[in-house]
Amino acid sequence: MRFDVLTLFPELIQSHMDFSIMKRASEEGIIEVVTHNPRDYTLDKHKKVDDTPYGGGAGMVLMPQPYVDCYEGVSIADNSVTVMMTPQGEPFTDAISNEFAGYDQIVILCGHYEGFDERIRDIIKPREISIGDFVLTGGELPALCLIDSVSRKIEGTLGKIESAHDDSFSDGLLEYPQYTKPRNYRGLEVPEVLLNGNHKFIEEFRQEQKILRTKQKRPDLYQRWSENNK
Repeated sequence: MRFDVLTLFPELIQSHMDFSIMKRASEEGIIEVVTHNPRDYTLDKHKKVDDTPYGGGAGMVLMPQPYVDCYEGVSIADNSVTVMMTPQGEPFTDAISNEFAGYDQIVILCGHYEGFDERIRDIIKPREISIGDFVLTGGELPALCLIDSVSRKIEGTLGKIESAHDDSFSDGLLEYPQYTKPRNYRGLEVPEVLLNGNHKFIEEFRQEQKILRTKQKRPDLYQRWSENNK
């Protein structure tokens, strides 16, 4: 999987790739993250990429020329998807993450300031994605959330791909509670069923806990799961 990220702050993206699972996946060639800075494509001698909005208003708007030229400078694979990180986009979900993991390349546009000139959307026609109903200073953090989530779905990124299969949302439910040593900590015991070695009972216990936890913490997810499993 190759991620091509259009960003004014490539260091924010690159630094994330220097740690933990993402670093190992990158070093082993499982994923590749390449950044492209629209400032390198601007025709302005001062490397300007934004200007005041027509019609007035606060803030600055990202100009179409640097972003469109930057995008057109990226080599696009046949099996690819282009994504714009924006609060206006469709909510990012585990289902979308699974879908994106089926591509060979994801091109991601990161915005800043008051957002993109609308003609960037008109020309590039990206799929617009939001990570939540809130606004950040830029699209780099949402892009990293997408990269991290999708990378987990790719064979070889995690020690065991089954780890991703048991994650929250993978089957519409939250993950079951996890325990490790010590068996007793401050009077709190690990549930006995996890200690008896009976895998059938353990699976039944974990499924019960997933349902209970989802019902308590995310009744919206529980209702949706219940309707789909009638």
